[in-house]
Amino acid sequence: MKSLLFLLSLTVLTVELGAARPNILLILTDDHRWDALSAKGHPFLETPNLDRLLQEGVDFTNAFVTTSLCSPSRASIITGRYAHNHGVVDNYHPVRDDLVFFPELLQKVGYETAFVGKWHMGDTDEKQRGFDHWVSFKGQGVYWPFDEGLKVKGRYVPQANRTGFNVNGTRVAQKGYITDELTDYALEWMRPRIETGGDKPENRKPWFLYVSHKAVHADFLPPNRHAFKYEKEPFQPPATWADKPEAFRDVPRWVQNQRNSRHGVEFAYYMNLDLEKYYKRYCETIVAVDESVGRLVEAMNAKGALENTLVIYMGDNGFLFGEHGLIDKRCAYEESMRIPMIARWPGGLKSGAKVQQMVANIDVAPTLLAAAGSSIPDSMDGRNFLPLAARAPSGEKVEWRRELLYEYYWERNYPQTPTVHALRGDRFKYIRYHGVWDIDELYDLESDPREQKNLINDPAYKGQVEEMNKRLFAQLEDTSGMSIPLLGDRGRQFYHRKIDGGNGAPFPSWFYRPAGTDGK
Repeated sequence: MKSLLFLLSLTVLTVELGAARPNILLILTDDHRWDALSAKGHPFLETPNLDRLLQEGVDFTNAFVTTSLCSPSRASIITGRYAHNHGVVDNYHPVRDDLVFFPELLQKVGYETAFVGKWHMGDTDEKQRGFDHWVSFKGQGVYWPFDEGLKVKGRYVPQANRTGFNVNGTRVAQKGYITDELTDYALEWMRPRIETGGDKPENRKPWFLYVSHKAVHADFLPPNRHAFKYEKEPFQPPATWADKPEAFRDVPRWVQNQRNSRHGVEFAYYMNLDLEKYYKRYCETIVAVDESVGRLVEAMNAKGALENTLVIYMGDNGFLFGEHGLIDKRCAYEESMRIPMIARWPGGLKSGAKVQQMVANIDVAPTLLAAAGSSIPDSMDGRNFLPLAARAPSGEKVEWRRELLYEYYWERNYPQTPTVHALRGDRFKYIRYHGVWDIDELYDLESDPREQKNLINDPAYKGQVEEMNKRLFAQLEDTSGMSIPLLGDRGRQFYHRKIDGGNGAPFPSWFYRPAGTDGK
């Protein structure tokens, strides 16, 4: 009966969307934070192709990841599940064999599938289940395969790998700049499927192409054509609690201590990092990704295939460039967990629309399955977000989440960031830490979007904290998240602090009390 009801609801949804099953192009970028687009008001970054997607498609203005780390986020995308359910909680372990990847279900409903790019779940580039065509590389890969030739010089990056590509089981050397080369591989597979000659459109199999870029993962190395493009642009580093202590309240000790670590501005990557230059190289690297998007979209447009293709562009997580004194991601601050997410599908979605509801990486799998006419497994934690932006909505109000669960699990490799569970609402964000002697956090995102005034010890918000704590644990219970995943040790540890750098942070004043006589 449940299957029948689903098929009936799927038929209704297809009618509402007013479109046949689309081809699907999913473009994933690494470390692309939500505001790194010219259309979002960036002061100098130019992204005309992504801006065009925004103008012609749907801008999900409140898009997030449920874990801000490469492998866990990618596992959530491919499975539609939280990290506590798929079990990938660091960048070193593979995804379990018992989990269903949504491309497997696309194959079952007649889709031809291809993966091109960064897999990065376990130290493998072997072909994965659910894909007919495969192009990938091990670990982080490299932007450039040679010792010389790039104008911008990089640093040591853990899990970087120069063994080239696995192309359907054959080892092929990397020949040039990786963003361009991955785009070439994607177009090579796509073009025969969008040619106007040959089989009639109604006789062709729909296709799903997953383009998963290495860019813009650190260390940021742009192609030579964009190197130093933004060198002379103005840059204002973000204010932190160290620079303007009067602007902040109750900063957790772990945040203060992380400032002097591999993931803090004082000792970033064990270097004297020039934050301005680092951020500008990031932006220059994004420009090549934008060009890649333009090439893919234009190839489809030239052959008349764009109108019935669902294009989704998203980042796997955000990135901090000095906010809160931190570098990198993992934490539950907006810069870390918020991403760009754009969807374009003229046959099924509105054009030029903005969706304010909170969507997440766990929603991608059920959304693409719904668009393809496939059933959605009950095991998926995410939801189909197509009704939020349907071109021909039913008129019925779409019930949607009001708060999003976020989680990150402490890594032995990078011990600076504790285990995090957070609940992100439209107005308030509650962050709870586990296994560390420290304070939690509460922010009013309306009055404090930069998350500087921690309200956790404000008596006026005691009830808010208690209620959000209850709802946080209710979500964890409802999604089988009451156990912390534990994996074996793998990889190098990065626990060091800079000699003569910042000392350990003090406890907040309200942690202290006089000695009593009754032990209470």
